[in-house]
Amino acid sequence: MNDSQLLDLIGRSVERIRSASDDTPELAIVLGSGWDGIAGLVMDPVDIPYAQLPAFPALGVAGHAGTLRLGRIANRPVALLRGRKHAYETGDPAGMKGAIRTLAALGCGTLVLTNAAGSLDPAMPPGSLMLISDHLNIVQRTPLHGETDNQRFVDMVNAYDAALRDQAAAAASAAGITVHEGVYAWVLGPQFETPAEIRMLRLLGAQAVGMSTVPETILARHAGLKVLGLSMLTNMGAGMADENLSHAHTLNTASATADQAAKLLAAVVPALKA
Repeated sequence: MNDSQLLDLIGRSVERIRSASDDTPELAIVLGSGWDGIAGLVMDPVDIPYAQLPAFPALGVAGHAGTLRLGRIANRPVALLRGRKHAYETGDPAGMKGAIRTLAALGCGTLVLTNAAGSLDPAMPPGSLMLISDHLNIVQRTPLHGETDNQRFVDMVNAYDAALRDQAAAAASAAGITVHEGVYAWVLGPQFETPAEIRMLRLLGAQAVGMSTVPETILARHAGLKVLGLSMLTNMGAGMADENLSHAHTLNTASATADQAAKLLAAVVPALKA
């Protein structure tokens, strides 16, 4: 797809969203596995299936609804992306490019990225929540292949906005929610990591590992959005505990932690000031 074709899809997606709501979302949240509980707290919700938004992806992973929900949380206009396209589905890390550029074209300034991840730190057992302070792009792939101007050289020093992290941490503390902080390592998947790979990631300084989020962070920074990242730790990394890893296991742990995750986002959303 060339630039003009993508711009056309984004333009038509923006028109569809604006036809559904008079509010311009100030903040958007990509809801990973276990994080969808916040959708029930949206006031005056308006749902648009991704299939009606030409720039948005078709999804193929259990636990991802594939719906954009517009509305308000704490009287703040928000957009919830209920599901994401993962690079492991097609090998393409740019699956969320159209969706994120649509958010930027709407005038949204902040993107909250959530995910389910494996813990690499015994101090963060399954059920813990973590603010992402930085990431390791272990895959060393980018959703910006094909870009031709100098904007493709994106500064990633403050990929996960420090001020937003501070605001989120303060909001979590005020709500009585324990939130850790650490580095997230992106692996392609869909297979889980080997124990040797987990040992490598720990040596590299990662506290969590997962199969998403980093491509969206790169796209968001390229589009000028500020990013806050949140991980729900659903399992210990391979070899760190006596458990069999599977997507069903991830979803089960995510379901058990969903209420706490929704409580965290409900506290954080009104606190973020980009």
